[in-house]
Amino acid sequence: MVQGAQEQFDELLLHPLRLFVEEMDVRLARVAPEIHGTPKRSIFRIYRDTRFSKDKSPYKTHVSCWFTHVRAGHGVGAETHGAGAGYYFHLEPGASMVAGGIWMPPRPSLVAIRDRIAEHGDELQKLLKSRGLSLNFSALSEEGKLSRTPRGYDRDHPHAELLRHVSFTVSTPLSDADASSLSLPARVEKAFITLRPLVRWLNNALGYPEQASR
Repeated sequence: MVQGAQEQFDELLLHPLRLFVEEMDVRLARVAPEIHGTPKRSIFRIYRDTRFSKDKSPYKTHVSCWFTHVRAGHGVGAETHGAGAGYYFHLEPGASMVAGGIWMPPRPSLVAIRDRIAEHGDELQKLLKSRGLSLNFSALSEEGKLSRTPRGYDRDHPHAELLRHVSFTVSTPLSDADASSLSLPARVEKAFITLRPLVRWLNNALGYPEQASR
C-alpha cells in the first residue's frame, strides 16, 4: 500500500475500527464475559489471499473483526487450531453485517459439534427457531453443506439436516446509515445479545464454557 493510501486507511478505517473493538470488548465483558477482542488479534488483515483466486486484487473491499472465546484460538476457518464460536462484524458499503457462530471449523471442532447435534440437536433447533434469531437473522448458512448425512451418523437421524452443515453461522445486514451511526456499538451489542445463546451452545459443544465474569 502506497504511503498516502496507507495514511488514509489508518486514519479513516483502521484507527476507528480499533476503537470500535475496544468499545465492544468493554460491552462484551458485561453481556458475554467469556468472549473478548483486542485490536491486535480481532481485526482481519486488509490484504487478500490471492493464491487460489483468479482475482489478484491485493486488497479487500471491506474491514472486519472477530470476537471469540477467551480460551479458544483466535483464527477462523478449517486451518485454525482450537477454533471457537464468536461474533463477527463486517464493514463494507452496501454490505455491512453482524454475524455469529463458527465458520467452516477444522475437522476436530466440526466432529465435536456434530456429536453434540446427534445427542442434543433439539436444543439447537429450538435456538434457531427462537423469536430473536428467526426474526432478525438469516437461516443457518448452507455454505459447503453436504448432500448426504456425514459418515458415522444414521442417514435417517432426526437431525440429519443439521448434521450435513459444515458451517454454523447466521447473519443480519446493517444499512450504511446504521454502520456509520454513533449508535453503532449499542446496535451491535444488541445483535450480540440475540446471538449469545447460539454462540454459547456451539462453544459448549467445543468445551468452552460460558463465564459469569472475567
